[in-house]
Amino acid sequence: MGGTDSTRRQRPREVAHALLDSVLGDRRALDEALADSAHFAALSQRDRALVRHLTATTLRRLGQIDALLADFIERPLPVRAASARNALRLGAADILFLRTPAHAAVNEAVGLLRRPAARRYRGLANAVLRRLAREGAALPEGGDAARLNTPDWLWRSWVDAYGTDTARAVAEAHLAEPPLDITATSEPGEWARRLEAALLPTGSLRRAPARVESLPGFRDGGWWVQDAAAALPARVLLAGLGAPRVADLCAAPGGKTAQLAASGTRVTALDISPARLERLRENLARLRLSAELVEADLLGWTPAEPFDAVLLDAPCSGTGTIRRHPDIARNKTADDVARMASLQRALLDAAAKAVRLGGRLVYAVCSLQPEEGPAAVAAFLAGAPGFRRRPVGADEVDGIGPFLTPEGDIRTLPCHLAERGGIDGFYVCRLERRGFGASRA
Repeated sequence: MGGTDSTRRQRPREVAHALLDSVLGDRRALDEALADSAHFAALSQRDRALVRHLTATTLRRLGQIDALLADFIERPLPVRAASARNALRLGAADILFLRTPAHAAVNEAVGLLRRPAARRYRGLANAVLRRLAREGAALPEGGDAARLNTPDWLWRSWVDAYGTDTARAVAEAHLAEPPLDITATSEPGEWARRLEAALLPTGSLRRAPARVESLPGFRDGGWWVQDAAAALPARVLLAGLGAPRVADLCAAPGGKTAQLAASGTRVTALDISPARLERLRENLARLRLSAELVEADLLGWTPAEPFDAVLLDAPCSGTGTIRRHPDIARNKTADDVARMASLQRALLDAAAKAVRLGGRLVYAVCSLQPEEGPAAVAAFLAGAPGFRRRPVGADEVDGIGPFLTPEGDIRTLPCHLAERGGIDGFYVCRLERRGFGASRA
């Protein structure tokens, strides 16, 4: 009567369990797993919020959770018990961080172990989680949360790049749920009032997290969701340019395309993915903005004529967005960073060919890894004598001064604007194609 797992309506924690299995077992992005889950879509709005919060919290606090469970389990679970381990992790997150009543959290977690291969762990899960509920309430405060929840390779890279104190501040920023950042199509002050949001120095709006579709102005196209750091590359690209012809490369889902279009520029937005380009088209339609959309691989694309300005927000490891996407910390590796850095160099070379003489190229990545930021630009400039840095000045974009490097690039870190809720990690460099000299672009 109840149906099979594939046909019956699943409970929220069953959905969260399947999502965690998918993210940690198959290395899928959490947002992708959520979008593909019919069981998640079938839940009520309230239950979807619970599932998202429980799964993200488990991923965000995974290092702490695993350390605590290891203290309470005499022998480590075998590799083949990954699903049982994830049920324990969810139960621990429920008890320690969501503060769900212990009896309910334990019963829900044990109830996840129904399949034959997992049933043998039901007694263990019951005993461990009940003990955790009795003894573990104060345990999260006793450990080094920032260090425990940061994979070793990331911690070492951030210490090398930014120093121990800053690395710790970055890791601590990843433990909190981020606020909701918004870019308005016009009149940001008025939208700040209507949305009960703060107007940040850089022009973005910030408010407490909420169901986006229910906020005033969303369906009418008054604004879109965009982290304050993600809004900086387009502002730097346009600073002092007037109304140029602009290309937004690797453009989907289109936040930067929308910024450029809203400013009055003529925008060509290119992306390799038809599905992502369709999402960009839908976003522009909601916002009542227009751009020329091109489906193409940048590495093989040649525009009919070069552009005044080109924005390349390149594919990257995404380590600057871990506070919004905690799965990244668990599913990315140093090998991924090296692979992305190689791709970024090729994309920079291709993007350079689309810039007219005297035009500008802005390169951006939402990564904290130096290999994907300053090192990528240095490698490009070493092979492209026709290009040079065009440093960003503190007076060009309101509020940008604290994020400028000595070279005139932008480097935001999640610990910046800490008193206002933080900001994503971004690297932005503005380059200029000189109107003289040799250039392979």
